[in-house]
Amino acid sequence: MKFKPNSFLPSIFYILALLLLSYCSKDNNALSAQTIIDEVQLPRKINETSGLEFFNQHFLTHNDSGGSPTLYAFNQRGEILQEYNIADAENNDWEDITKDENFIYISDSGNNQGNRKNLNILIVNPDNDFEKVGSIAFRYRDQENFDKKKRHPYDAEALIATPKALVLFSKNRSTETTELYSIPKMSGNYILSPLKSFDVQSLITGGDYNHTLQMVALVGYNFGGEQFLYTLSGFNLESMDQVQVQKYRLPLDGKQIEAIKIIDQNTFWITSEDEGIGYPILYKIKI
Repeated sequence: MKFKPNSFLPSIFYILALLLLSYCSKDNNALSAQTIIDEVQLPRKINETSGLEFFNQHFLTHNDSGGSPTLYAFNQRGEILQEYNIADAENNDWEDITKDENFIYISDSGNNQGNRKNLNILIVNPDNDFEKVGSIAFRYRDQENFDKKKRHPYDAEALIATPKALVLFSKNRSTETTELYSIPKMSGNYILSPLKSFDVQSLITGGDYNHTLQMVALVGYNFGGEQFLYTLSGFNLESMDQVQVQKYRLPLDGKQIEAIKIIDQNTFWITSEDEGIGYPILYKIKI
């Protein structure tokens, strides 16, 4: 058969077009030089690990919607050391955990369908057998319609504690932004208005704050399944316009990253759920 020099050109153009589409689907504003330093399999008992905190030199985590009102302490080998059942508490959709020098705060703020009217943050005293000592109820000022929706701005899955206030970061499915809501650290009923919005182009699922570093770390994903880590440097509620945001694409596509804990300025612990198969994982990431 006689060779035709141009017979394969359409195939080459087709392949190049596919590569170009694949390239364009990636977030080119995100840095991608991350290293997984460590990877630890966690027990299936915490298969929906949705928050991460340190306590007594060990990790604390919890499951999200429908789980028991329990905090699980585990070590860096992934072994569960103790379980703390919180009396007079309910896990509607626990999404994050944070602490200050006095209390632990658990954000029961998951609102996938935008129809919850019982959003709250639990206040727990770890020095008194994890007794529930208060509850912070809240709603969003702009929300008037509580019908179920697939895409809306009234979900929040990341909670941090600053010296003066708690801060919620929204999981805005409408615009893929994240809005910041400042909340007092005392029991009460609060109506929230956004303090600031960041165009993260993803859905934020977890957060942490380090006061010494003046830095917030967030994790999130986009609708294509790409996973991201964000650092917010110079974080100060009184000067939000000075905050510098950096976005990193994590080498964990398809995972369900729900929680993050800062180790230092460049190193973080994160956890992923088991997504219904396999095991949850604890990762140590360096950027």
